[in-house]
Amino acid sequence: MSDATTPSVPPAARNGATSAATDPAGTDAATGTDAATDPAAALARRPRAHLTFTLPPNAAARLAAAPVEVTTSTADRDDLLAAVPGASAIVSLVTHRIDGEVMDAAGPSLRLVANLGVGYDNIDVPAATARGIAVTNTPGVLDEATADLAFTLLLATARRVVEADRFVRTGAEWRWEPDFFVGLDVSAGATLGIVGLGRIGFAVARRAAAFGMRIVATGSRASGPEAEALGIRAVELAELLAESDVVSLHCPLTSETRHLIGAEQFAAMKRSAILINTARGPIVDELALIDALRDGVIGAAGLDVFEWEPAISQGLLALPNVVAVPHIGSAGAATRERMGDLAVQNVVAVLGGLPPVTPV
Repeated sequence: MSDATTPSVPPAARNGATSAATDPAGTDAATGTDAATDPAAALARRPRAHLTFTLPPNAAARLAAAPVEVTTSTADRDDLLAAVPGASAIVSLVTHRIDGEVMDAAGPSLRLVANLGVGYDNIDVPAATARGIAVTNTPGVLDEATADLAFTLLLATARRVVEADRFVRTGAEWRWEPDFFVGLDVSAGATLGIVGLGRIGFAVARRAAAFGMRIVATGSRASGPEAEALGIRAVELAELLAESDVVSLHCPLTSETRHLIGAEQFAAMKRSAILINTARGPIVDELALIDALRDGVIGAAGLDVFEWEPAISQGLLALPNVVAVPHIGSAGAATRERMGDLAVQNVVAVLGGLPPVTPV
C-alpha cells in the first residue's frame, strides 16, 4: 500500500482520541472512573476487532491474548453492517465485500481492514485510502499450498483422474485397453504456460520443472534470473496460449485482467489444452469456458475459483472434462494457521499504533 493509505499520524490521534480523555491520575474525564482500578472502564476503552468468520485456533488464541476486544458476526450484509459500528479493525475473508458503506457504518474508529488471503479485490482500497484506513492481506504464507493444489488440478485433469473415478463408481464392467482413459503425459515434455509469474506462479513452476515440463510464462519476472534458473522462457500471452499444453492462471484480478481469458483466447489454444485457474474466477469468462469445453475447443479445465462464486454457471459441472473444487487453494491446516496468525499480527500492530505488517 502507498504511504497515502497508511495513516501518517498515530491512529488514536487520527480518530479524535487525545490525552485529555484521562487526567494525569488516570481518571476517565467522561466517567470519573479510574482506569487502573476499574477493569470494566479499561475494557470499555480497548480497541475492538470485528471478525466476519472464526479464526483458526492458534490465531484466535493469539488475538484473545492481545489488548483487543473481539467480536464476531456472520458475513450476512445486514449482520455485518449492524455489528461494525465502533470497530477499530475488521478482519474479513476474500468472499466478504468490505466497501465504503461498511467502512462508514464502522465510523471514524475504524483503522484497519485485515483480509485473510493474498487477494484483496473484495475490499474497496480507494475508499479505505480516502478514509485513512489501512488495508492488509496475508501474502507469502499460502504460496506453496496454493501451488500444491494447482498442480493437483493439473495432474487430475491431465490424467483424467476424476473422470476415471466416476466411471469406476458406476459399477460398469471394464477391462484394460491401450486407449482406456488416456490423457496428457505431463512428464513427457508437455508445455506449461504460466499467466502471471509471481510467487505462486514460481512455486508451480518449480513443481513443473521437477516433472520435466517445458515452461513459458508472462510477467516481468519471467525474464529474470530466478526464471532463467528454472528454464522458463518469457513470452507474450498470445504465444503462451498457442504453445501450451496446460495454461495455469496466477495473475491478480484487476480491471485489466477481468475476462482476460475468453472465447478469443480459447480459440487460440490447442484443442487438447487444459486450463487451470486457482487465481480468481472473473479472470475467465465462465460462459465462454463452458462453450469451449462442450464444443471441444479446449480439452479440459481444473478450477478452484468461479466467476460468480459461490454460484457456478449452469452447465459447467455437468461437463465430464471439468475438475472443480470450492476455493480450497490455501486449505492446508498449517497454511490456514499461518494466514490467521499474519492477520492477527496486522491487527495487533495497527491497533497498537504501529505500521501494518503486510500493507497492500
